[in-house]
Parts: sequence; structure tokens; C-alpha cells
Amino acid sequence: MSRRYSLWALARNALSHHENWPKAWRSPQPKPAYDALIIGGGGHGLAAAYYLARLHGVRRVAVLERGWIGGGNTGRNTTIVRSNYLMDENAPFYEHALKLWEGLSQDLNYNVMFSQRSVINTCHTPGEREATMRRYNAMRLRGIDAEFLGREDLARIEPAMNLSPDSRFPILCALAQPRGGSARHDAVAWGYARAADAQGVDIIQNCEVTGIDRDPATGAVTGVQTTRGAIRAHKIGIAVAGHSSQVAAMAGVRLPIESHLLQAFVSEPVKPFLNTVVSTGAAHFYISQTDKGEVLLGGEIDGYNSYSQRGTLPKVEEVVRNATEMFPRIGRLRFMRQWAGVMDMTMDGSPIIGKLPVPGLYMSGGWCYGGFKATPGSGWCLAWTMARDEPHPLNAGFTLERFRASHMIDEKGAGPFPKAH
Repeated sequence: MSRRYSLWALARNALSHHENWPKAWRSPQPKPAYDALIIGGGGHGLAAAYYLARLHGVRRVAVLERGWIGGGNTGRNTTIVRSNYLMDENAPFYEHALKLWEGLSQDLNYNVMFSQRSVINTCHTPGEREATMRRYNAMRLRGIDAEFLGREDLARIEPAMNLSPDSRFPILCALAQPRGGSARHDAVAWGYARAADAQGVDIIQNCEVTGIDRDPATGAVTGVQTTRGAIRAHKIGIAVAGHSSQVAAMAGVRLPIESHLLQAFVSEPVKPFLNTVVSTGAAHFYISQTDKGEVLLGGEIDGYNSYSQRGTLPKVEEVVRNATEMFPRIGRLRFMRQWAGVMDMTMDGSPIIGKLPVPGLYMSGGWCYGGFKATPGSGWCLAWTMARDEPHPLNAGFTLERFRASHMIDEKGAGPFPKAH
């Protein structure tokens, strides 16, 4: 059982120069069998394991991670949290996730550094303004916080923003969600890992799944083959970010998913000048400032399939060009790090959370750009579905079968092209 973090624990360990803190989670050897296995030790997988144990009483749970906790896509995103969605399936799900975010540090007894500094989406054309007003109205009707901002509001909230009518992308207005913001991505994984371990979940790192075993008679899953031996289980959840198709294929399931790269990069730390998280669809970039003062930038996907996790200079140039147009002062910054996350892109831009057509096999994937902000909600819904063998109403629409029935959840209206979402 992990010790509870507190002011007293901090003072006690300060007396020993912080050399005696207990490990945040154990490193057990894998057991021959579990009640449930989660493939993938990122935020989504760890959250599912935590909620399985804490809310549904499933104690014999293991998380199988081929690398180390926090070393995958959990640490390769831009940490934005929001629930400003339009569609009937997306809006309540992401709002539930946001409510979980708001109590997550207390729930996990771990500071995930969730900062509700507001998320602003700028509008640059009359058509974009109409679509944004529709989304604003839908959010308000659902009781989700939203504000429609004019240029005067933006000048007050983000004085560094270029609001000149002569700019390359003149800004007309914006939609803000004040409860949106950001969190520290690796702290989320560490917090869930520590809390899941305290519930008795075995977190097994450096354990790659190489096959999924099925009963020849029923077709149901019976366990997995791993680089650390075979493990039996009759319920297996897949939460592997950009590699969902590869893992599902081990059980003979073909997913309507492509994997693409999304790059991001951070600058040297500077004094605070950004008060919110700002994104723009017209210029294809988003920007925020971390608690350390680094300026964090990201843009569109690279446009080709890859698992490489490496960035490319043309995309960096494009994003920086657009960012300096909207925030001219960042043109003098030096960028320190660049990376790429591998994203599962579905054909409608919305995730798959639920049962797969193999008894005992479940998944949470196909998150496109939306994986990080969904972390608590994804784990919560996957745990519910695995424990009860049926979806919760919040994820009932995010089925694999919707692609067979052409019931798309196309938030962006981009059509059946994953790279367009």
C-alpha cells in the first residue's frame, strides 16, 4: 500500500534529504492468471485498471506495459483538457471526463497539476463564426460552460495576441471554455499508477504482448502471450494509443483505424505572457505556456501513416509560422525539444470504447487528437464495460459496429477520411 502524500510526509522526508520516500508503485512478477488484463500502461490503461479495482471490486487486475510508465503516448501530447463538443455522443462523455479531471488530484492523492486556465478557439471567417456559435449554443443548452468572446474580450484576456485586421488570419471572435485548461501529462500516468497499485493492481513494465489466446471452441479470449511468459485471463482490455490496430489484429480483429503522427515542441522558459490555452482551426495550431514558462506548440498531423514518433522540420516550420503570426513575440524564442505522438485515427474522428467482436475482448482507442483530455473518462467507461460486459450510456455510441452501420459520429463534418479529422 502506498503511503498517503501529505504536508507531514513532506516535512518528515525533508529531514532525511528526501532519500527515503517509498516507491510509488511495486514492480511485481506477472502471475499465471488474473481476472482482467489491461494491455497498455498509459493514462487510459492505468485509469481503467484503477476504476476496475476501486469502483467495481475487480482485484486481480494486471496492466501490461511493453516499455515504462509514462514513456509512451502519455508523455507525447500537448496536455489540453476541454469538453467543448457539439455531437450528442461526444458532449456528455467529454463533460464527464472533465468533471473527473476536476477532482482527480484529490481522488488519486497525487498532484496532476490540472490548471483550469480556459481554452480559447479563435474564429477567422463568417462561416467559422456561425459554426462556432452553433457549438456555443449546444454547450449552453447542455449546461456546459462556454463564453462567446469578441475582439475586445480577446485583447483583454490575451494582450499578446495579434488582433490586427491586416494579419494573415484576422480574428473575428472566439469560443472559450473557462473550465478547460491543461494538466501535466506524465503526472497523470504516475498518479493513476500509484493509485492502482494501492488498490492491488499489478503494474508489469517491460512486458510486451506478442499474442492473444482464444478458445478454439467459443472464440473467447483465454489469455495473452508476452515477452515474460503466458498469462491467463478471460477479460482483456486494449488501451495502447497508436497501436490499437496491431494489438487487435492479434485476436483477428481488423479496426477502421490509421496511425498518424502529431508533432509538438516546447521553447526555452520565459516569463508568463500566455494566460489561456489558445487554438485555431484556420491556422492549424495550438499554444499554451507551461508552469515552468516553456511555450508549448502543436499543429496538424503530418499527413502520412507512421509509427516513428519522430518529428519533421516542414511541420515545425508551418506551425511556427502560424504561431508567430498570431503571437509575434514568440519569434524570438529558441525551441528546446520536439517530439511526435502516434495517434489512432478513426474514419469519423471519434473513439471506439467498448466490446470487440471477440468474447472477453474490449478496447479504448481511435482517439485522434482527443486522447489526453479523455483519460479519466476513457478509463472510467472501459472499466464499466469490462466489469459489466455492457457499455455505460456515456460510451454506448462509441461502438465498432457504428462503422458497419454508417452511423458516424463526425464532430468536424470532415467525412470518412481519418487524416481529415
